[in-house]
Amino acid sequence: MPLTCSLTDLPISPMPERSPPAGRSGQPGRTPQPTTTTTRPTRAAPTAPPIVFSCQGALIDRLQSRHATIKPVADLKLTVERRNELAALLDDEQRLRVEYPKVAEYLDMAPQLRGTGDDSADAAFDLRFVHYVTGGAAHSTNPYWDIVAPSIFEYQGRQVVNGGRPDGSPRLAYAQMILQATYAYAIPSPGTVEWMSQFCADRPIVEMGAGRAYWAAQLATAGLVVEAYDSEPPNKVENVSFPSVAGQEDVWHHVGNLEEFSNRVADPTDYVLFLCWPPGWGSTMASQALGEFERLGGERLVFIGEPQGGKTGDDAFFDALSTAWTLESQDEQYVSWWNLCDVTQGWARK
Repeated sequence: MPLTCSLTDLPISPMPERSPPAGRSGQPGRTPQPTTTTTRPTRAAPTAPPIVFSCQGALIDRLQSRHATIKPVADLKLTVERRNELAALLDDEQRLRVEYPKVAEYLDMAPQLRGTGDDSADAAFDLRFVHYVTGGAAHSTNPYWDIVAPSIFEYQGRQVVNGGRPDGSPRLAYAQMILQATYAYAIPSPGTVEWMSQFCADRPIVEMGAGRAYWAAQLATAGLVVEAYDSEPPNKVENVSFPSVAGQEDVWHHVGNLEEFSNRVADPTDYVLFLCWPPGWGSTMASQALGEFERLGGERLVFIGEPQGGKTGDDAFFDALSTAWTLESQDEQYVSWWNLCDVTQGWARK
């Protein structure tokens, strides 16, 4: 039985509002490095018409066949066992909807939305989406990156996920909404993780408003010492920005609540405060976190978010930065979604 949806169009609205307390057309950019290492036999180039999604094992063959025409950097290598697992899952609609409702939701909607105009690239993205979202940590230490990396292009001097189109696509925007709620609002590329390692040097990191702590998990995997806190840890209480969903990790790293944070005894001058997409929308979370950090003598800050007037932080936060802090470093190769203007910055106390 095919997965269908009565909706025929969808407005681009990739950024759901965060709960206040939680908390390039262009040439290809730098070559992303996928984390998977398994191999698969080479398939012949496809001649089939654009795919139609259905909950049939043949979907894997169509997607995989089309994917064979994508440039090598975007190649996804699946073992025979994994191909069979995905085929069985897609052949059982009820199981798919129960075990991975967000994947079923995406497969319902994707055919209804305009893609990049490159059917092969769209099919490759869809296969990566299904593979990594259903595979979890068992198939990648950074599934978010492995899904989006081949869709990164340079546009107006920025590295963005746009599928090779300056304005992206409604289909990509729909995937964006699901991926941000599944992992994080910002994309933790290996390059940005390395930049953070250099900026933080040997200091531990304390992330406030960590959400699912996906960034904390990536930093920890890279060898950094990191603690994550949130007023609404998604694995303990309801968090509207990161709701509990079947088939998804509630958290990727331990997330403490604010009581746990208040009971920690480490010297603030010894750690780096990390604010990744602190909520905007009138929330004062960012300025409160920074103010408390300043009061305790904190000296270094990593901020990932949009500039003043954007979707993150509050005016008091940006005013404090301009008054008492110096921008020491910025990751010029930070990877963002095409429809956002977020940056990664390292600040030092004046």
